[in-house]
Amino acid sequence: MVFSSITFLFYFLPITVAMYFFVPACCQNAVLLFCSLFFYAWGEPHNVLFMGISILSGYGFGLLVEKYKHASSGRIWSFLSICVSLSFLLYFKYANFVLKNINQMMGMKLPLLQVSLPVGISFYTFQMISYTVDVYRGEQAQKNILNLAVYITMFPQLIAGPIVRYADIADQLGPDPETGKRRRTSLTMAAQGIRCFVTGLAKKVLLADQLGQLCSIFRSSEEKSVLFYWIYGISCSLYIYFDFSGYSDMAVGLGKIFGFHFPQNFNAPFISASMTEFWRRWHMSLGSWFRDYVYIPLGGNRNGRMRQMIYIFIVWLLTGLWHGAEWNFMIWGLFFAVLISAEKLFMKKKGIFSHIYFLFFIIISFVIFHAQNLTQAVCDIGGLFGVGGIAFVTKETLYYLRSFGVILASAILCTIPFTRNIQSMMKSYPAVKKTAAWIEPAALLALMIVISAYLVDSSFHPFLYFRF
Repeated sequence: MVFSSITFLFYFLPITVAMYFFVPACCQNAVLLFCSLFFYAWGEPHNVLFMGISILSGYGFGLLVEKYKHASSGRIWSFLSICVSLSFLLYFKYANFVLKNINQMMGMKLPLLQVSLPVGISFYTFQMISYTVDVYRGEQAQKNILNLAVYITMFPQLIAGPIVRYADIADQLGPDPETGKRRRTSLTMAAQGIRCFVTGLAKKVLLADQLGQLCSIFRSSEEKSVLFYWIYGISCSLYIYFDFSGYSDMAVGLGKIFGFHFPQNFNAPFISASMTEFWRRWHMSLGSWFRDYVYIPLGGNRNGRMRQMIYIFIVWLLTGLWHGAEWNFMIWGLFFAVLISAEKLFMKKKGIFSHIYFLFFIIISFVIFHAQNLTQAVCDIGGLFGVGGIAFVTKETLYYLRSFGVILASAILCTIPFTRNIQSMMKSYPAVKKTAAWIEPAALLALMIVISAYLVDSSFHPFLYFRF
């Protein structure tokens, strides 16, 4: 089940919201856990048991880490918890990748494991790690296993993030130990959540799905040209952005409806002037996770420039591996490591040239990222520069440029954060703000009608980040 489906929008979500607000506050976490497990089991019921094992192990380790965190054994329990969480991820996500490469390099025929990757495992594994590490650093362990299970399984952010750290929402999971107060959802907060959810859904259905269709057309085309390769590079960059940021917006919006404050995951990344700035704006929860749980513990920038560069390469190699068990993801990660290291060493000023440099290399990076394997990535990069003597433009290229020109232009325009200027203007002119208060609900309703029409009329388009 995905957010951009008729089943979710018109059956699962209304029933879940009704159940959640119908029961007493003390039972809301139980409802949220039940609905989240049902949501996860909809497509992969056999993986619910595995998730339960992960929760039980994390709960036990959390209590042990808190009990012994002031002793040397506390570090050992924390380390063991991380190892157990990562072992699940390594087994399901990387075991066959290792076996394939051993077979290729050694000429062996080791049988591959008959396992499928549990959806969202990369995200909830990192959340479980953040839980035990945060407890070791001083956060109170969760004594109520129901609350911990809600943190791990919460359906808004379960499948594709954002990566919500335990420390950020620990006080929202259950009653405050000092005051006994529980989280509440106000009408204002719920309205903000609905606005955020509908905006994210529009990104996914009206922009990402259409751009994904163009990428599929390019992949099946037999008359590729240099211009078509660049159209593809721009399209897949925008497709990945609107697909993932759309999901994140929907997750944050749903969180608000249920009384949770999830972290922002995107902040207009395409207005960046460097790769370093881009990764402060793109998938912010992942970037901050690697910074706080890998980069800084390694030493960060405290041990001299050379070691800082080494730490950057380690973090980016892990970032690439986190995204997928293919060589192109590792190359993608190292590609960013090289550019970010070069920026720290040589980039002193930012201007129009730095923005052009950024856009050029970010398109190349997404071409690498979107490829199915390293061989395809190399061919696509070659196509961008006319390797193989391909034509610069063909009639087919011009046809698809005309067909998708409006979508491409609209998507590019939507990467600019012009809504902030509108909000600033509304604050300056109370009359405009008052009028907008009446117009916005009607506009959101109209947008939902358009989105619903697209969903009824279109085929299924899963979220790209589900495969991670």
